[in-house]
Amino acid sequence: MGGHVRHPSYREVCNGTTGHAEVVQIDFDESEISYDDLLDVFFTIHDPTQLNRQGNDVGPQYRSAIFHHDDDQRREAIDKIAELEREGRWDAPIVTEVVPAGEFFPAGVEHEEYYARNQEQPYCAFVIAPKVAKVRRQYLERLRR
Repeated sequence: MGGHVRHPSYREVCNGTTGHAEVVQIDFDESEISYDDLLDVFFTIHDPTQLNRQGNDVGPQYRSAIFHHDDDQRREAIDKIAELEREGRWDAPIVTEVVPAGEFFPAGVEHEEYYARNQEQPYCAFVIAPKVAKVRRQYLERLRR
């Protein structure tokens, strides 16, 4: 999402030249989980202080971004960032961009349930698994519902 190429391939996005960010689009029921709860998880699973990177993954496609669907989501995201900055959770400023959602382009079938199908793959085992474990620890009560 967020780039200038219509219907980019996953490979094109990975090259970092389309302007797109690798994202997930979440459809949710606010009677089940709040947008604020989703923001908490978002800020738990990545480092929002790294500009155009996440760990060893470098490029604008790895930027920290929230693509909002309405003014309420925009305000909540901006307020959450301000709250986290006041708390001083990170040693560096949050660089997460908050921008209107554009068209979402799915990466492709091979990416669906990727982690579930590839947990033994090194990237999944050493990068994704610790993030999943952290979310499970931190939000265990919410996951049981």
